Amino acid sequence: MSYATKNLIAAAVAGLALSGATFAQETSAGVFDAGGALDAANPDVVVTLGLGVGTAPAFPGWDDYDLGATGTFRFDFVRFPNGFTWGSLGSVGYREGFGLYGSAGFIGERNIADYPELAGLDDVDWTLELGIGAGYEARNYRAFGDIRYGFNGHEGFVGTLGADWVTRPTDALTVSLGPRIGFGDNTYSSAYFGVTPANAAGGSLPVFDASGGLVSAGIELKSTYQFNELWGVEGRASWNRLLNDAADSPITQLGSADQYRVSINLIRRISLNF
Repeated sequence: MSYATKNLIAAAVAGLALSGATFAQETSAGVFDAGGALDAANPDVVVTLGLGVGTAPAFPGWDDYDLGATGTFRFDFVRFPNGFTWGSLGSVGYREGFGLYGSAGFIGERNIADYPELAGLDDVDWTLELGIGAGYEARNYRAFGDIRYGFNGHEGFVGTLGADWVTRPTDALTVSLGPRIGFGDNTYSSAYFGVTPANAAGGSLPVFDASGGLVSAGIELKSTYQFNELWGVEGRASWNRLLNDAADSPITQLGSADQYRVSINLIRRISLNF
């Protein structure tokens, strides 16, 4: 990562944190006050949305990093027509029991024209990964798994299994730390780590048949601070080590098997009554 990129990331993170702290101190009527259209008193659906900034490898297996927008989405509570309820009406960043959540990811395009050392490989368009996850959370631990499909780019399936130890130093602050295991199918692995005979003929990389399966293992640190019951800020930092064919690929050998991600999101709890 370049020195300029590091400075840009630091400035963006500091700006978001300062904005959140400033907003949290507002006392006049505004978006932080309860009772608006997004804050039903007796809601049928409660979700948590987030938007922020983050940095990640330009594409899997590479060692250049891009800065871009990030987001989060989670179902917190649903009231069904028969009166049955699922989930928790708890505040931002904390719920107990079994839960479902939306899972999303974004991978920027791999344009070979920008990477002459990868000459002969196919371009991979930007990918929007969308899917669903499920997990169980108690006060001091959580375990979860999710699956996503890649639209527009790699057009494969990927998934994550994870578990966290959770601590709450204050009522407003939640910190978690735990392992992550990543999976990808053959389509995903071939798109980013494979080298076909035609690719090899057009460049200097050897033929490599990348199969799916276990792709990575690592660890993630997450911290959530609640300004109030509606708003919070969430920061994440993770390290993952590529494994198996993903690590052995000649593409990764030119890049890096160590993959780092950092993000910060401003999150908002939304309560709707239908």
